[in-house]
Amino acid sequence: MGDTKNGRAYIGSFTAAGGSGIVAASVDAESGALTVLSAVDTLPDPSYLALSPTRDMLYAVSETSEGAVAAFRTGDGKPELAGRGVLVHGSGPTHLALYDGHVLTANYGSGSVSSVRLRPDGTLDGDRVEVLRHEGSGPHPKRQQAPHAHQVLPDTTGRWAVSVDLGTDSVRVFSLADGRPDVHREVALRPGSGPRHLAFHPRGDRAYIVNELTPTVTVCRWDAADGGLQPIGEIAVLPDAPHGDAFPSEVVVAPDGRFLWTATRGENVISVLALDAAGDRPTLRATVSCGGDWPRDLALHPSGRFLYAANERSGDVTWFSVDRDTGLPRRAGSLPTPAASCVVFG
Repeated sequence: MGDTKNGRAYIGSFTAAGGSGIVAASVDAESGALTVLSAVDTLPDPSYLALSPTRDMLYAVSETSEGAVAAFRTGDGKPELAGRGVLVHGSGPTHLALYDGHVLTANYGSGSVSSVRLRPDGTLDGDRVEVLRHEGSGPHPKRQQAPHAHQVLPDTTGRWAVSVDLGTDSVRVFSLADGRPDVHREVALRPGSGPRHLAFHPRGDRAYIVNELTPTVTVCRWDAADGGLQPIGEIAVLPDAPHGDAFPSEVVVAPDGRFLWTATRGENVISVLALDAAGDRPTLRATVSCGGDWPRDLALHPSGRFLYAANERSGDVTWFSVDRDTGLPRRAGSLPTPAASCVVFG
């Protein structure tokens, strides 16, 4: 990796809005500061990224109407495209994850999940693409006329994957059957909530779903033994009614399970919620400025010491040091990054 003191971060961005594509940066281990190493724009609109467990491969969606995913070798500071991009047979992929020897994409525009098989060398097999098409709708007159898969990720055991659908107010639990997504169950959430992203408690028995159409988090019990997801409560992530449009974007949980944080666009804040021992009752403790405009993503450094907001409209990634006792983020710096959309660490 070159520098043994510093880690690595990769930032996705919207090239159609002036972004640089995929930005590789070093992460100072003491301050959390980001320093740009390189940028590659070989893939249009790489809005979300995921790293292989060995950190030698980086995968990116191309959030376009055509919809694609691509693999990059991380190398020593500059990701290099590893083969051609693969069409996912879905429009507007917004999220991706690795699961059971495949890359999964959540396709917002078409309301579907795609599964692309990985070759042994980590490249994508474009001949092995399977698609799960969601069905349903919700009560919101503009945002829920059809399915809109927004996130897909494995649970902490790796046995199951879940897809979060904003359009159908539901979460689908599934596994792969010969590479094809096979739905185990669909779990209904409150109508009109607009679920966007889910994060598991590090203990693996709770899940927290941030809702985009209402500024709340839905708390769920998760049973990995049988793939059971049970909503048990919902809590506001803002202290008062929003002043205008407020669209929560991301939820992350501390490695020790004591806090969770959400980002909300429009209000441009990060919310700090304390978790009880069981993880059933988040308590809103504070909100702080995200340091920019329109925080599309929120990412916690693996150490738990630093929090990063990818502020899409102001074009920056702002980082915060996290108080271990209170969970409060304190602004520590910012890196200009046009049309920033996500941050991952490796």
